[in-house]
Amino acid sequence: MRYAYAVTTALLLGGSTIVLATGQPLGAQVAQNDQAAMQAATPRAGAPMSFADLTEQLQPAVVNISTRQRVRVPNNPFAGTPFGGLFGDQGAGGTTTREAQSLGSGFIISSDGYVVTNNHVVAAEGRAVVEAITVTMPDGTEYPARLIGRDPQSDLAVLKINGTTPFPFVRFGDSTKTRVGDWIIAIGNPFGLGGTVTSGIISAVYRNTGQGGAYDRYLQTDAAINRGNSGGPMFDLNGNVIGINNAIISPTGGSVGIGFAIPAEVAAPIVDKLRSGSAIERGYLGIGIQPLTDDLAASLGLPKRRGEFVQRIEPGQPAEAAGIKAGDVVLSIDGKDVTPDQTLSFIVANIAPGKRIPVVLIRNGQRMNVTATVGKRPSEEELAAQSFSPEAAEDFSDQDDQNSEQATRKALGMVVTDLTPQIARQVGVPPELKGVVVAAVDPSADAATKGIRRGDVILSINNRAVATPADVDRVIAEARAANREAVLLQVQRRGGPSQFQPVRLRAN
Repeated sequence: MRYAYAVTTALLLGGSTIVLATGQPLGAQVAQNDQAAMQAATPRAGAPMSFADLTEQLQPAVVNISTRQRVRVPNNPFAGTPFGGLFGDQGAGGTTTREAQSLGSGFIISSDGYVVTNNHVVAAEGRAVVEAITVTMPDGTEYPARLIGRDPQSDLAVLKINGTTPFPFVRFGDSTKTRVGDWIIAIGNPFGLGGTVTSGIISAVYRNTGQGGAYDRYLQTDAAINRGNSGGPMFDLNGNVIGINNAIISPTGGSVGIGFAIPAEVAAPIVDKLRSGSAIERGYLGIGIQPLTDDLAASLGLPKRRGEFVQRIEPGQPAEAAGIKAGDVVLSIDGKDVTPDQTLSFIVANIAPGKRIPVVLIRNGQRMNVTATVGKRPSEEELAAQSFSPEAAEDFSDQDDQNSEQATRKALGMVVTDLTPQIARQVGVPPELKGVVVAAVDPSADAATKGIRRGDVILSINNRAVATPADVDRVIAEARAANREAVLLQVQRRGGPSQFQPVRLRAN
């Protein structure tokens, strides 16, 4: 594959081949506890002659983090495709457990061994299960780590290691004082090359990468950041952590001088809550938005670079209760202007649930003021469950068994899931409709031959209403017990009336 002109944004992990960082054991706590020593080690303002003294003080607190994972993979990699028969029936529908590793960077923030890293460094993906986490010090000493807390939305995690002596540590600084052009150094372990220090400047503050979400707001740097740096610290010249290296933009996966770090002002309060075991609650309005592009602003007769366009409103959520509608342009929230550097998602996420806030918007060219009561943002898992794209391709063989009852998968060759009001809106059916939505269809099943596809809603089977995957499973079991060779599905699809479709059952 050629990447000459492709631009991608990637987390700095990269799977089992990615490794991370450390340096030489010299007691990083000196940099925090002995200000005189720090001042002596800090290069002069402006262009420093060397970063060596500063690096010597800080590098001992930067650690390697590795995880051991169990991953379930299909026995037949071509199951559900025209090539599945090459393997005969071996492994059809079954899985094999394999072991994998993930590696990343982190840094110690206290003498008793609390460690900060990115959530994606220690989180399992897909069918994987994390069995163990190991923190490796610069001198090679390994410690088993305990996961204290993690926050997928901000991509932060806190670990704990135990030792007989105090650990070297570093502290968070004040990233709000960071300016474009300030010198920084980053420490990590890119591509498994061992402890690596890179330097550069702050290229931009509060950079929005366009990926969306409440925390798409980064410090951008031209320091070399590569895969394996994920979770490692970005230091100012006073030895304070002002960012946590998190992502890059690159045509090849390697550094091209566009790296991103989570600002300390965002990370530090979340880390404190994770460390203490406190719940992290964020504000939520239940609204789908998009930036106000030049063309969109021109079509609405509005100035550029201010406000965001409302694409949709989630039923029953605070935005709907406040009277906000699709097609509105939100100009400010709680007295703060909505701009590319200060997005609506970021502002709302940092408002305590339950607070009543003023919202300034434009509707049909008219300026309006409404008041919204901020709700509690659902978890990433809950938000993912609410999101359903009928157009997205889904691999039937890759669907987890927990998404659908066993009889449904085996007898109909389909994966079905609950029809929530949010999913109903996304597949184009009334939110009050009762049924189950098709999440995937085996291309070799009779259901696929009959035209059943992802996004279809099954209302009944054999004239019995079904509202959950378990309902479907029970009706199929009854059909099996009655020796039926087929069942009659009542199917509803966007923009049309429901239709009945007979589907043959697969043999047991």
